[in-house]
Amino acid sequence: MYVNDSDDFLIKQFRKGNSKCFDQLLERYKQRVFSYIFQMVKDHDNANDIFQEVFIKVIKSLKKDTYNHEGKLLSWILRIAHNQVIDYFRKNSKMPIAGRSSNSNEDFDIFDHIKLEEKSAEDVMIDQQISEDIRLLIEELPMEQMEVVKMRYFLQMSFKDISEKTGVSINTSLGRMRYALINLRKLVADKNLILSSI
Repeated sequence: MYVNDSDDFLIKQFRKGNSKCFDQLLERYKQRVFSYIFQMVKDHDNANDIFQEVFIKVIKSLKKDTYNHEGKLLSWILRIAHNQVIDYFRKNSKMPIAGRSSNSNEDFDIFDHIKLEEKSAEDVMIDQQISEDIRLLIEELPMEQMEVVKMRYFLQMSFKDISEKTGVSINTSLGRMRYALINLRKLVADKNLILSSI
């Protein structure tokens, strides 16, 4: 029962009070989510604790209708799992959080997060997830800001080259970058993302 139903259907039924539909979602994804967590924390008990916290958050979010499904339920659950793992490391003083300071208005460059001196398997997985998070955030920027960010960080272009390529002044290019970073910080906060750095 419900085995062949879509995630979207099961979520809608769960919101109507059918708990068996959530049980099916849990059954569908629990192994992959637990494996993802365990690969990073390397401890069965801690992984199980984090797993429980993840699905408590999933239940709460689904009930509040704060989940925008878009057919990517597993990716969304893994993002929650990723943030819970980062939180676990942070609480255990193993992983300081980038972009957090006593002065919340202090500028920071979110691309500075990739400064891993020794990359373990966990570091690589987390780094890849964060890089993907940032790439997705960049796609949400206004076109002119997205363009300058991609040229600067992905193509390694100078602001002089960017200004020539886009036909605007260097100051305009710098301004677009500044607004892009401001908007990226807002997106990070709005989406409750945690960007980590060793």
